[in-house]
Amino acid sequence: MSRRVVITGLGAISPIGNNVNENWKGIENKVCGIDRISLFDASDYKTKFAAEVKNFNPLDHFEVKQARHLDRSSQFVIIAAREAFKDSGITEENTDFERCGIYISSGIGGLNTIQDQCEVNCIKGHNRVSPMFIPMSIANMPAGNVAIDLGLKGESMAIVTACASSTHAIGEAYKTIKYGTEDIVFAGGTEASICRAGIAGFENMKALTNATEKERASIPFDKERSGFVMGEGAAVLVLEELEHAQKRGAKIYAEVVGFGATSDAYHITSPAPDGEGAARAMRRAMEDANIKPEEINYINAHGTSTHLNDLTETLAVKKALGEAAKNVMMSSTKGNTGHLLGAAGAIEAIICVKAIENKLVPPTINYKEKDEECDLNIVPNETVKADIKVAMSNSLGFGGHNSSIILKKFA
Repeated sequence: MSRRVVITGLGAISPIGNNVNENWKGIENKVCGIDRISLFDASDYKTKFAAEVKNFNPLDHFEVKQARHLDRSSQFVIIAAREAFKDSGITEENTDFERCGIYISSGIGGLNTIQDQCEVNCIKGHNRVSPMFIPMSIANMPAGNVAIDLGLKGESMAIVTACASSTHAIGEAYKTIKYGTEDIVFAGGTEASICRAGIAGFENMKALTNATEKERASIPFDKERSGFVMGEGAAVLVLEELEHAQKRGAKIYAEVVGFGATSDAYHITSPAPDGEGAARAMRRAMEDANIKPEEINYINAHGTSTHLNDLTETLAVKKALGEAAKNVMMSSTKGNTGHLLGAAGAIEAIICVKAIENKLVPPTINYKEKDEECDLNIVPNETVKADIKVAMSNSLGFGGHNSSIILKKFA
């Protein structure tokens, strides 16, 4: 028999806020977290903008030695996980930590560490490469570091599916609890790839925007969109079996009711042009949730601000929802946060939770030029008050990975 899965804790650090409440205030106030790159000298790059975490000093959170031995991606997710842990009210007295899993994903892992240590190898020689190079850079270490930091001893996994990674993490965590393996799972993602190698790689494949104004850099569904803006940060949600949460008197934010995942089997970077793979993921999520298309009030779109993504996602929503697509509100919050790659789905899941809690639909900010091909209600520029009972969040990744989760107001 399947069990119900609820969300009982939230943690985040993003370009618009260093905790969950700051992040949501940024959404409410239509804050654009995009600005000129400051983490390295980008004067020789075509790409001038990124969405960096602001006012971040790792020594505010870690001892010097620990900070030195953690890649920026692990630093971010430990901070988010600590916030989610505190928010959840979990203790060793009310929870068996051996039944607490950790599903923390990253699209790339410790790219800053990889870049820095490869430079050391080339310039100073292999004997000078840090013995911490591998433990700091591999993509499973954010999950491992969260487990170590919080003392969680259940399943620990890092699902890597590019920009769909953390939505896959949440979905697989949901299934793990639903079918009885764990009572609680810390699920989410982290990314910190705003560095010379990261920007160069995406820039040279023509994925990043060439905009010269930050307000026109990440503009999902806008006809003038020219590519995505690299973001960074982390987000963690505490998923918990309903009876376990109720027994310990936990606050319940929302319920996870559906998950769907598919593959395009089409191209290494481009989505299937008719959106059929993403549509199948949405349909699978709705079938899993036993939700009809017309019951979905809000979709947080993947909406990266690339021409192909926004067009094919629009087509996918139409295929998946049919006539109901005309009425659903669908926005992309990447105009606020930029694209957090492997952490995007997790921060957007938290935004969906807060939207349900606050009865407020986030807008697609900085929207100006209508694209006739992206003709759904993208909630342009202004928040909309609405009693959101069912929200969907979509994530799509290089390699043709599609994932969709459905969150429901708890009742």
